[in-house]
Amino acid sequence: MTDDLILGADGLSRCAWAASTADYRDYHDDEWGRPVRGDIAIFERLSLEAFQSGLSWLTILRKREAFRDAFAGFDPRTVAAYEPIDVDRLLADAGIVRNRSKIEATIANAQTLVTWQEREGDGVLDDLVWAHHLETAPPKTLADVPAQTAASANLARTLRSRGWRFIGPTTAYAALQAMGVVNDHLEGCSARAWVQEGLAAPRRG
Repeated sequence: MTDDLILGADGLSRCAWAASTADYRDYHDDEWGRPVRGDIAIFERLSLEAFQSGLSWLTILRKREAFRDAFAGFDPRTVAAYEPIDVDRLLADAGIVRNRSKIEATIANAQTLVTWQEREGDGVLDDLVWAHHLETAPPKTLADVPAQTAASANLARTLRSRGWRFIGPTTAYAALQAMGVVNDHLEGCSARAWVQEGLAAPRRG
């Protein structure tokens, strides 16, 4: 086992980044790298990754329920209808990251998505994101995990061409990892096998 894998008290091996907090452990075991499908769920993940820019993901993870409340469960049609008074409401909400540029980008992205759906139908964002699915060899160490790839650069470029804001190759790759489009659990990580086999993580006592 490399230094980038840790063995938990439960006897399970995990990517080392999951060891720092119980929140990270649960996210690593139950969510990260597991397939996320549907326009609403993917819109949420892309939005949260944009809010994470410059911050710790743990900050976003701990504020996620507040984000969901503030953005109506990330329903794009609801968010697309937000007005300046809603921006003011969100800027006053201490439960989320109060960044005007990111808030306004989330609303604009919802409007972009709704327009896109009206033209091409529901599932267009899902189709675009999952078109970048690749089966790759498992990384052996964290150093083997890239910050961005040609696929993430293509996804970011395509989204930006449609008017999407706050998306670049690095943010796009983080989203691809989180949504299971790429499985970047390390070789030997218990969760990698769970993801590959579609298994739930063992219940923790």
